Amino acid sequence: MKIHFESMASPVGTLHLAATEDRLVALAFEDHEDAMRASLARRHGTGRLAGRGDPLGAVDSLEAYFAGDLAALDALAAEGDGTPFQRAVWTALREIPPASTASYGEIAARLGKPGASRAVGRANGQNPVAIVVPCHRVIGANGTLTGYGGGLPRKRWLLAHEQTHSPG
Repeated sequence: MKIHFESMASPVGTLHLAATEDRLVALAFEDHEDAMRASLARRHGTGRLAGRGDPLGAVDSLEAYFAGDLAALDALAAEGDGTPFQRAVWTALREIPPASTASYGEIAARLGKPGASRAVGRANGQNPVAIVVPCHRVIGANGTLTGYGGGLPRKRWLLAHEQTHSPG
């Protein structure tokens, strides 16, 4: 399995993508590219890291999202390597509709683990596929914006962008 890399400009800074032939395995902000590449090398070995390319058309999908087509990311296959619980959290994140938010506790309850809000928070913070797996849609139980690996200004921008372009 080769992993292809691509970069793109976006309203929230340069994005770095990593994809196999069938799924997006990482999407990182410009200030996290080195960490993304190191993580991929640890998980997949440096021999599998290929050159530039975008076999899934993820750049086009992201450009459409940033242009206002909030559903453009829905068809992208995305899956980071993680534990079964982390993958369940990341799947639940993709079920949060654009322009909507959910708390860590709400996600834990959806997963049938109502006492696991901290574990949901840890899994959310380890999401390797930013934006496509929309961890920016997770907020604190009191409705406040909580930490975001890309920084709170990016989280605010993404949520405002989705509010602006939401059909509802």
